[in-house]
Amino acid sequence: MAKQLETRVKTPCIGVCSTGIGDSVCRGCKRFTHEVIHWNGYTEREKLIIDQRLENFLAQIVATKLRVVDVALLKRQLETQQISFPINKSPYIWAYELLRAGASQLTDLAKYGLELDAEFRFSDLKQLRITIDGEFFVLSDAHYQRYFPKGARPEQAE
Repeated sequence: MAKQLETRVKTPCIGVCSTGIGDSVCRGCKRFTHEVIHWNGYTEREKLIIDQRLENFLAQIVATKLRVVDVALLKRQLETQQISFPINKSPYIWAYELLRAGASQLTDLAKYGLELDAEFRFSDLKQLRITIDGEFFVLSDAHYQRYFPKGARPEQAE
């Protein structure tokens, strides 16, 4: 049986942590307080589980706002524009990275293989990115509230 190489999961931290001011969910990376605190002590498998939850939440939200109609074009444009994106993740994550890197300069998403849903066709892309980020936080917070009800919060055991 071949041994699988363990790939390292990059920290989702973006340097905008709000857990230090009392938030149960970080407004920057959307991890839970206990995940931020214990990240360096987690196994790669544990980190991967957290990373996949965050990816699924963000991709789900982005997919409600736009469609990736040409993955190859999106990839090529991101590489050409030298915009960092996680190649091993959903193209919807790539689309978010594009918005995060330059929403205020983008004029034609079709050049990137993207199409806004009808509801957002005339939206300011910078505001759309802010909306996506806000919904990502709300979804992460709802998940936290559901699975860690008051009285059973992991950070309270610290």
